[in-house]
Amino acid sequence: MPVYISCDNFQYVTISMNVFSIRDIENMTGVKAHTLRIWEQRHNIFNPKRRESKHRYYDSEDLKYILRVVYLYKSGIRISHIAGMTQEEIRQRALDLKPDHENFDIYVNQLTEAALDFDQPRFEKILHTLLLHAGFERAVLNVLFPLLKHIGLLWLAGKAHPCQEHFASALIIKKMHLAIDGLELVPPNTKRRVLLFTPELEYHEIPILFMQYLLKKRGVSTLYVGRNTSLDILQSISNRQTPVTQVYFHLVTNLIRCDMKLYLEKLTSIFPGKEICFSSNCLVHHIPPNVRMLSGKDALLAFAQQ
Repeated sequence: MPVYISCDNFQYVTISMNVFSIRDIENMTGVKAHTLRIWEQRHNIFNPKRRESKHRYYDSEDLKYILRVVYLYKSGIRISHIAGMTQEEIRQRALDLKPDHENFDIYVNQLTEAALDFDQPRFEKILHTLLLHAGFERAVLNVLFPLLKHIGLLWLAGKAHPCQEHFASALIIKKMHLAIDGLELVPPNTKRRVLLFTPELEYHEIPILFMQYLLKKRGVSTLYVGRNTSLDILQSISNRQTPVTQVYFHLVTNLIRCDMKLYLEKLTSIFPGKEICFSSNCLVHHIPPNVRMLSGKDALLAFAQQ
């Protein structure tokens, strides 16, 4: 599953007509469909609509309401107590309740709701609280990456629009730049300097910004050329004999129709003798000997630390 997905060519659309199945709700809240049905039957806490076939379905307002209920439930409030609240009481309680920094799923739900509503003040307030209590690295790995995956799942299922992913990403990127700028400067050195970029037509910058943060925090020099970097630009960097010891890129999806085997072969020819590392959720076969794929957060942290 992609970490997150977006497209840049879009028009604003109304999101209130989105329709969700109970399985969609299960995937987005982490609460089993069986449990949701019990809550509905025993506590009358949900009132899903019914199709002519009698199958349940939920709209975007239902989704936001269920996210609030799940948030309160995971915060330790009994479902029977939540069932006795009005929808306005549930909304206000969800706004007022301060999550424990270990309850990462709660942050994901809160931020998802704020993103669906384009509620920038609330999104920024939750994000600030998260960063304050969990720290930048843990916040990114345990909340922000899962959040973007969450929104990506909504997009993939046709339940969200790219403008909502753009909204959340822009606010996260702003925080990432502040975090990177807040670290001590690392003087260029030839011992280890990592080139960071995303391939051409890959516009998702958050993963390489996070790697830049990890490396800078650990005193590693970087050469950051950003997103949508063509092979010609990379060849120019190599021709100038820029002191780079390693190359790192991230590929979010295979939507750019990149032949990874051919692409990796070209990179190895552009940077002969350099270790090339990349991270991706795409299936990649036939990785050249001097190329290493970083799978999972432990591998990312180990690469930064090495």
